[in-house]
Amino acid sequence: MWYATCLEKRTRIVNLPGPKSAVHHISQHACQRVAPVVAGAVRPWTDNRRMPHAVSQLRADRLTHSVKPFLARRGSRSPRCAGCRLLPSHCLCGLRPMVPTRAGMCLLMADIEPLKPSNTGWLIADMVADTYAFGWARTEVDPALLALLADPQWQPYVVFPGEYAAPERVVHAVQPDAAAPARRPLFILLDGTWSEARKMFGKSPYLAGLPVLSLEPDRASAYRLRRSRRNDHFCTSEVAALCLALAGETVAAETLNAYLDVFTYHYLQARNQQPVDPDSPAHQRLREAAETSAALA
Repeated sequence: MWYATCLEKRTRIVNLPGPKSAVHHISQHACQRVAPVVAGAVRPWTDNRRMPHAVSQLRADRLTHSVKPFLARRGSRSPRCAGCRLLPSHCLCGLRPMVPTRAGMCLLMADIEPLKPSNTGWLIADMVADTYAFGWARTEVDPALLALLADPQWQPYVVFPGEYAAPERVVHAVQPDAAAPARRPLFILLDGTWSEARKMFGKSPYLAGLPVLSLEPDRASAYRLRRSRRNDHFCTSEVAALCLALAGETVAAETLNAYLDVFTYHYLQARNQQPVDPDSPAHQRLREAAETSAALA
């Protein structure tokens, strides 16, 4: 992401013919029909036959319109699991957590971001049922995105550093709207390199009237799959976890961070051709998140 995940840009794919913008969403109710959960409970070892989620659908659409295959920087010739984008020997699908959340996530994704195996927006869509994903383009906007932003059930927040927005737009907390307290927070995450995210923020007029949620994290990023030149840049999944914490959904935030740790561990073990230890610290942390949730249920 941007918030920034500022990472080297990979451009080994030609431009799409026609519109790039697309949206896909799997509703919370649909997910619950596939894998019902107890409210507030985490299910870290879930059935991996769940429906394709928003980012998966967007990736499939992006591939459909590509005129040559996207080549990941490492391991591009190795087959990958369609459910988690890892090598089959290091598949993560059986570890997908499910945590019901009141908040929703809207990912605006740069052109090739959905294709990158290291993209962590995928993890958000794995866990947060109300996740929407759109491809971003400067000259056009998907009508479904505009409809989402206008939906009265949501209170959208553009998550971006406040120094780039007018002061009157900047907020640092998630507060219920006094006029419509039932509205749920919808966090708009700009998923791409730092330069791509700044372009999205500055060249998307439909975002201009929305409040800007400026995060103030008290720690550095722990993301290890892409390089950053700055310590205050976070990956998309880490930003989503910070947003969930601000919305008071601490169990979901902790679970998403634990899931990122497990994904990173599996990814690096596969890269280094090492087996997965199911009792690794990352796996233990995800199990602890499940136990905490079960105790609160």
